[in-house]
Amino acid sequence: MKDIELTDPYTTPYRGIYAICDKNNEYVEIVEHSNCYGGAAWSKFHYSHSPLILKTRSIGNMIRYLARTGTAKLELKPSTAAAGIESVVVERDEVHITYAGLGGGGVGATKCRAFAQGVLRCNYSESGGGRAARGTVVVPRRERVLVGIDDTDSKEKGATWTLTHNIAKELDCPESVYLSHSLVQLFPVSARTQNCVSTVLEFGCVDENAKTELLESIKAALLKYSVSAETGMVVLHNFSAREIYPYSRKCRTGELTREYAMQYAKDNDVEIWLNGNGVIGALASLAWFSRPEESVRMDAEIHDL
Repeated sequence: MKDIELTDPYTTPYRGIYAICDKNNEYVEIVEHSNCYGGAAWSKFHYSHSPLILKTRSIGNMIRYLARTGTAKLELKPSTAAAGIESVVVERDEVHITYAGLGGGGVGATKCRAFAQGVLRCNYSESGGGRAARGTVVVPRRERVLVGIDDTDSKEKGATWTLTHNIAKELDCPESVYLSHSLVQLFPVSARTQNCVSTVLEFGCVDENAKTELLESIKAALLKYSVSAETGMVVLHNFSAREIYPYSRKCRTGELTREYAMQYAKDNDVEIWLNGNGVIGALASLAWFSRPEESVRMDAEIHDL
C-alpha cells in the first residue's frame, strides 16, 4: 500500500484559462485548458445554460465558451443548474470572468480556476460542502491570430502537420498561447505531395509586439526546416474566419490557381508571409481553425464559432 500525501486534496487547478476577444470587446471566447476532463465536462454541461454563453464545445481537453460580454444573474439549483458564468467584463487589456457554483461546482468556480496558468490575479469565496461560492479571475485580453501553412514537404521527406505543430509548440508562451491545430483536407490536385492536406494554427496573443515576434519566428522556422520551395504561409488577424468560407469550399471541391488565392487574400485582409504555391491550401485552411474533427472530412460543412 502506498501512503499518499496530498498538499491540497480539494483543488485541481486548471492548466490554463485564456480569453480571446473580438475587436469591439462585444464577444469573448473563454478557453479553459483542463487537467481533469471529467470535471471540465461537468462544467461544460452546466455553464452552457448560463445566459451569457452563446455556444460551448470541446476540443481534446480544452473547453471553449463563446460568450457575450456583460453580467447576468444566475439562479443556482442543485444538480440541474449547479454552476455557471455570471459575468465577462473587458477592462482595457484585461478580462474579468466571474464564476459561481454550488458544492463541488463552487470548488471548481473558485480555487481550481484561480490557480490556472494565465491568471493574473483572482478573488474568491470559501467553497465546498453545501456552500454557494463565487470566484473572479482576471486574465490578459487576447486577440486571435490564425496561421495557414501548406507545402513544406517533398515526395521524399516531411509532413506539414508535424512541422507546424512542432514549431507552434516551441513558440507557445504566455504572450502567444498555442490554442489549436487542424489538418484540413483539400481537393486532391495534381501537384499535391501525397494526401493534399494543409494546416491552420491558432494562437491567442496579448499585443501587437507578441503577434509580430510570433509570426516572424514561424516564418524563420519554415524557411529553416521546409524541404519545399513552394511553401505558403498566410495570416488572418480576426475573431472569426467567415470571410474565408467561400474560398475554402472552392478549394475543397476543385483546383484553384495561385493567382486566384493571392487576389482573394488581398481582398479579405489576409497577409501573405510566404508566397509559394502553398498559399492556395494555406488560405483554405484558415476557415477550419479549432475544428480538427470536421476539417479532415471532405463532406463537412463549415460552421461559425
